[in-house]
Order: sequence, then structure tokens, then C-alpha cells
Amino acid sequence: MGEQNVQLNKDETTHQAFMKSLLGEVHALEEMLRSGMIESGVHRIGAEQEMFLIDRAHKPATRALEILEVIDDPRFTHELGLFNMEANLAPLELGGDCLRRLEAETQEIYRRARETAARFDCDIALVGILPTLTKANLGLDSMVPTPRYHALNDAICALRGKDFEFTINGIDQLSMKHNNVMLEACNTSFQVHFQVSPENFAKNYNIAQTITAPLLAAAVNSPILLGKRLWHETRIAVFEYSIDTRSKAFQERGLKPRVHFGDRWLEDSVTEIFKEDIARFRIVLTTDTEEDPLGMIEQGIMPSLNALRLHNGTVYRWNRPCYGVHDNVAHLRIENRVIPSGPTVLDEIANAAFFYGMMAGMTEEVKDIRELLTFGEVKSNFLAAAREGIRAQMNWFNDTHLPAKELVLEQLLPLAREGLQQAGIDADDIDCYLGVLHDRVSMRRTGARWALESLEMMEDAGTADQRLRCLVSSMVEQQSVGKPICEWELAEFSADQDWRESYRTVGQFMTEDLFTVRPDDIVDFAATLMDWRHVRHVPVENDSGRLVGLVSHRALLRLVAQGRVGREHKVTVAEIMNRQPITVRPETPTVEAIRMMRQQRLACLPVTHEGRLVGIVTEHDLIIVASRLLEAQLDNSE
Repeated sequence: MGEQNVQLNKDETTHQAFMKSLLGEVHALEEMLRSGMIESGVHRIGAEQEMFLIDRAHKPATRALEILEVIDDPRFTHELGLFNMEANLAPLELGGDCLRRLEAETQEIYRRARETAARFDCDIALVGILPTLTKANLGLDSMVPTPRYHALNDAICALRGKDFEFTINGIDQLSMKHNNVMLEACNTSFQVHFQVSPENFAKNYNIAQTITAPLLAAAVNSPILLGKRLWHETRIAVFEYSIDTRSKAFQERGLKPRVHFGDRWLEDSVTEIFKEDIARFRIVLTTDTEEDPLGMIEQGIMPSLNALRLHNGTVYRWNRPCYGVHDNVAHLRIENRVIPSGPTVLDEIANAAFFYGMMAGMTEEVKDIRELLTFGEVKSNFLAAAREGIRAQMNWFNDTHLPAKELVLEQLLPLAREGLQQAGIDADDIDCYLGVLHDRVSMRRTGARWALESLEMMEDAGTADQRLRCLVSSMVEQQSVGKPICEWELAEFSADQDWRESYRTVGQFMTEDLFTVRPDDIVDFAATLMDWRHVRHVPVENDSGRLVGLVSHRALLRLVAQGRVGREHKVTVAEIMNRQPITVRPETPTVEAIRMMRQQRLACLPVTHEGRLVGIVTEHDLIIVASRLLEAQLDNSE
């Protein structure tokens, strides 16, 4: 998807021409494989560093294009969201000091990004999903305005035919409805590449699939999405939903999503994957292609295979096969996409070293991984790792079932060490990077657990928005120091921050844990609920969650005064509720809400989204807001 010169597939003529090129390029690749024209016997590594841009309030900052213009470095590029950036690191041959050099360049990228962002009053956060991200950040106004992204959004939305809807269950539950592909921008990763020989591609790819689960279990760093505590690596779930092109009919038929782990082992060749993806997934984008790739091969010119690479870039396997050409030498590599960004550059390189070491070690140790595990077991491991992280249970060789922590420490770290030694990696570097991973796994201190434990320690201090800001503030401060996550202190709630940014809109501080009644409920229940919960207003909603009224303490008092409360009376909520309560939306500015409550003499405001009740704001809430803002104003004046 790095290709900018792309078009939306709008007509059959364009579709047919592109499909013809796509099929021709598959034939060309098969000829290159038969003729031994793809580089063999060389292992190179590489990586892509994705990152979030944040403002002084530790929230997403949509300044990517401005920062990129100033940074003026070809390694940096934008991603889907204006609050994301990416940097492509130089490929290195596996051996010697390559890991140290990879870390040095990644640290340089990180420093340069921070220094440039600071000129715009911004900073960089390395995390799989930014905890302070909100749904308001996921509109098309936050998308990088390039033809590529708008074409991708239009194509995927057209194929799907309706909004994206999904539910993720974790500690909390997130039910989401969204109308564009910006959910993909929630995710940032540290993608690692591993060049392999074409004749060994199938074996290496199957090994990559097998080790992905324990790698992910040790690296999880994305437990919070839109304020909800979900999977330890929520990226896995949200990415599958974010660009799911399947209509309801295709989902019911069992058609695979464009983001997937796979369903079977690779048998012989990389072309199996390309052929399956062409057969299963529709062309969504087109680009300029080479007229005669077979003719180019005959002349000794390695074709770029633009059509194949573009289509491959619109199908998101967690281990993606990649074809490339450099200095007229074609090669194949495996791109592992599961490692999240952060928590520190050192942790990222430790994750990469673990992956490269396991790839090298298992290639030597295992003849055929398919004889040791079923693919179903490998896929089950992957999902368990995403949900539970290092506490996940893993299926492994010889029909064993053991915790991920035990598997990593007792079997896979020694295997990775042997693999790196066989590759000629410097001994001190092996000790350093695998040592970082060993300590993290031993302590079970992944980025995900650090975030969840930090929030647990903060308990109910401040608002949810404030707690998440404290979390990101601590994260950015500690990752800038460079100590690995296993040495981090838990984030604490701090009253010293400027809290004005936490009270800009009612959605930031509204009460979401609501107790409601239905129109047919008896008034006695509403009165009892107010007494139990110490509230003066109870929203009334129907069975689909739509707000239909509001019961106030005053209405109940009037009922008592009329003598209509007692055993002989069965008054319903519908008889006394306000059927047209004034409401606001989560994005309503706080100042506007205060003005409405003063002018209308309201004691509370229900908060709705598309007619459905999502929260409530009361006079008491606004008193707290006023005191917080006054404190911030006084602090700034001093």
C-alpha cells in the first residue's frame, strides 16, 4: 500500500485490464521461481516503526503532514491517520552487530521524530493503541488527504455496503458502529521483515505462523481502546474489523475477512498465498502496471510486479509474504505484523531478536512443523495470546498444553539463543536483547499488564479521561528514558496536570454507568432506584436503548402530594416522565452544556448518540468541572 499512484476500481474495463496484469504477474513470478531468478542463501532483516503523535494534553495530534515537511527525511512517511507517522529502517544482513545497528537507527528515528514534533508542541508515543484516542479522532477529517486512502475507504465501504459494527469483550465490553476505515488508524506496530530463500519459503512461512503466538504473548501492548479495557493485544481484533469488506450475505456464507491469520499450512510455494488471495478477495484498487513482465525476465530485468504487490497490500495477513526488487535482484521476505509499537525501542528490538532467533533456530531444528502441530492449534494459540498475553495457555509439540510464560522461558528463548548464535550474532547483543525479553516474561510485565495494573492502582481518582491522560503521560516519560518495560514504575494519578483538556466536552466527564427504568415500570421502582443510588433523576429508555423520557425527583414529590402513591395505586413511569427531555451529544462543548442548563433551569442533561442513551451530566458534575477549571486557572496565573 505504499504506492501512491492508485485508483478506485470503478469500471469493468479497468477491472479486467488490472486482473489480466495480475494473472500475468503470477505467471511471471512462477517463471522466476522455476528459473532460480530470486535471491537465495541470504538472510536479511528489516523493520518499520509506526508511532502516534500526541499534543500537550497527551491526546492525538493531527500534525503529521506538517511534521513530515519539516523533518525532510525519506525514511519517514505518513500513515492512514494524521496522528500517525511511520519510518522505514534500512535492511541489514543477519549476523554480527545487525541487532545493535537496528536499535541504533530506531533510536535515532525516535529521537528525530520527538525533536521535530516538539517544534509543533507535540510528542511521540510508542504504543499499539493510544489510550487517549476517542471516537471523535476517527472521522475522515483525521485521515491523511491522499488519493490512496480515500480510494481505499470508498472501495471498502462500497464492498461492505453498510457501517462497520462489532463487539469486543474483555474486562470491559466495547460495542462499536463506525462508517469509515479510520479504525485502522487506531493501530501502530513495529513490523519486522525476514528475507528467506524461495526454495525454503513454505517451511519458513509455516514456522513464522507457529512462533507468532508466543511472540505476541510476550509483546502485547494494546489493552485499551476508546477507554475500554479489552484484549491484551486489542489491535488483533480491531484491525480485522476495521477493513472488513464482507457484506452480511458474505459473512453468513463464511467468506474470510481481508485481515486474517490463515486457515491452513503452506504446502510448496509462496504463490499459493498470492493465488488464494486473488481468488478470494476482490480487487479494490488499481495502479499502472508493466506491459510485459515475462519479456522483462527474458531480458534479465526483474519486474516490479506492481499489480501483485498492490493487491497483496490490500489483504492483511498477520504474516504477509512480500516480493521486492533492489538493484535488479528480486527477493522474498516474510513480514510479521503482530508486534505492537513500544513500550520502548529497546523492548521492540528485543521482540525482533526473539522473532529472528526463533526463525533461525527452528528452521535448523525442525524438519517439518506440520508434523508437530495442527494448524488449528497454531491459530488457537494466536487468538489466546491476543486475548490473554503472557498468561495465555499454548498448545505445543508432543500434544502438550502449557502457559505461554513457561513455553517462552524454558523452550523458546533457548531456541532463539541457538538460532542467533548460528546466525553469527554478537554474543553480547544476544545476551542484551534476549535478556530484556527474559526479564519481561519472568516478571509478566508486558506493556499491556503495565497499563492495566496502572489503571487498577488509580482506582476512581479523577475522571476516566484524566486517568488515561496520566497513563499516557507516564508512558511517554518512561519510554523516553529508555529503560525496558520490566523496569517501569506503575503510572500514578497526578493532580498537577492542566485538567482543562479533560473538560472540553461533556463526553469526557459524563456519567456512563447508568441506572435506568422503562416506561412500563412502576413509579415505586423509579423512586426506590433514586433512593438506592442517591440520584435525583432517572433516564427512561426503551428496550433498544433509545431515550424516551426522564423521571425527576420533583415529579415523584408531586405524585406523593397528589396522594397517588400507595398499595392501591400502580402508577407507571410513562405517566409522570418528561417525554421530551433536552439532551446533548458527547461532543457538545462543556460551556454550551452549562449555558443550556442555566437558561433552561435544568438539573441534568441526558447525553445521547443517534438517539441512544450513552451518559448523563448533572449539576453536581458541573460543580466539579467549575472547581477543576478554577484550580487550573489559578495554577497558571501563579
